[in-house]
Amino acid sequence: MSSTDPVSITYFSDVLCIWAYATQIRLDEVTKQFGSDVQIEYRFCPVFGNTADKIGRGWADKGSYEGFNRHLQDVGNKFSHIDVHPDIWRTTRPASSDSVHLFIKAVQGLGSMPDGSGEASIATALIWRLRRAFFAECRDISQRHVQYEVAEELGISPGSVEAEINSGRAFALLAADYQERDRLKLEGSPTFVLNQGRQKLYGNLGYRVIEANIRELLREPGIGEMSWC
Repeated sequence: MSSTDPVSITYFSDVLCIWAYATQIRLDEVTKQFGSDVQIEYRFCPVFGNTADKIGRGWADKGSYEGFNRHLQDVGNKFSHIDVHPDIWRTTRPASSDSVHLFIKAVQGLGSMPDGSGEASIATALIWRLRRAFFAECRDISQRHVQYEVAEELGISPGSVEAEINSGRAFALLAADYQERDRLKLEGSPTFVLNQGRQKLYGNLGYRVIEANIRELLREPGIGEMSWC
């Protein structure tokens, strides 16, 4: 690539958002195609902070949890790369995504893992595994014991995560995410933020849209091109 500095992407999402679940394949493709020329930071916004209000009451005139389940089945059928369990939000109803976000922030704050992998890679793997646990396996990932089960599958020590939560550091990291969401006036999940907040890509976007924005930021201005201040 022509740029000496990597493009920074801040990716805001809610772990219980099906659009973010479907979008992960595009993030993986960005990493595959651009490598170290792009740095992705995973942050969170609380779309499902209170699911009883959002779904139970918010979808009351559309079938409540049963109606939301049908909506997710319709969305899932549009994407061949994701699995959506037939019973999510029918038999399994996470109370809040905040619990999951807090757990992930604790892992992000840990530093490197015993196997030498960095917190960024292990936390990214955890995000995907937690999403799969809910959407594909119908597990209640708002429950701490389920979070620990998933973390242990990845070799993450429950004790170290608990220490981050008990210290208050994970809460501070999560509060910073939510404050940044408000500062940037983001509409929801998922949202890509590029160019120091000047570019915001929101919703179910195709990979080519994301790629075009990255390539433009990596491209060096040609001779005689205007510099916009």
